[in-house]
Amino acid sequence: MGPELLEELKDKVAVLTLNRPDRLNAMSPPMLDALLEALPRLAADPEVGVVVLTGAGRGFCAGGDVKAMAEGRESIGTTLEEKAQGLRSRMEVSRWLHEMPKPTIAMVRGAAAGAGLSLALACDLRVASDSARFATAFARVGYSGDFGGSWFLTQLVGTAKARELYFTADIVDAQQALALGIVNRVVPDVRLEDETMALAARLARGPRIAYRYMKRNFNAAESGTLKDLLDLEAWHHTRCGMTEDHREAAKAFVEKREPVFRGR
Repeated sequence: MGPELLEELKDKVAVLTLNRPDRLNAMSPPMLDALLEALPRLAADPEVGVVVLTGAGRGFCAGGDVKAMAEGRESIGTTLEEKAQGLRSRMEVSRWLHEMPKPTIAMVRGAAAGAGLSLALACDLRVASDSARFATAFARVGYSGDFGGSWFLTQLVGTAKARELYFTADIVDAQQALALGIVNRVVPDVRLEDETMALAARLARGPRIAYRYMKRNFNAAESGTLKDLLDLEAWHHTRCGMTEDHREAAKAFVEKREPVFRGR
């Protein structure tokens, strides 16, 4: 069996591929450990502008491994405290996807269910193929939910719809997900990789310092006050105005050409 997480870097776009296609990329300890190693490293790598998360084969991620659940192999440790702390440490994957100072994109084909849906929701943007299907799924296996899905889904669709989707575990198709705001774009299955990578390449050519502060602003906006956000925006906007990227963009605008951003 090969590595459960594949990594590729091209033109400043890092692609992380969940690689258990025979299990619809259901999560495993080695997969999560690999993500926890890769995400902080990519976040700090100056050669990486965007991170794309996807799944191998016909699905994005089916969430937890139900077979491992049935066999009692899913949790780490023996006591409640050990099990909860083991899970919490691996749930840092969602925080890294949400908070790393670079745009993150989930490229979703097929099923995104349970914690797999949570990982997709943790990304900044989601591009789905017309074959994509989304489900919270936790209620189907008697779980309450993990990897931040209840928080992310509430931010995207509101508390009433988020609760409905958790309580019912109904399957949402790609067009329904688009209408609800769960995904940003739906494209034909055969165009999914081309369309997602075109978006990623576009963002990777963009003003990386500005993107970093945009993410901080939006993350603060999710739970902070308007006054605090105005203070933060003022500092971040002024900071970006002191960058080479801003000066280059202003000059390019006057010269009627595309700016060349260098992340400085």
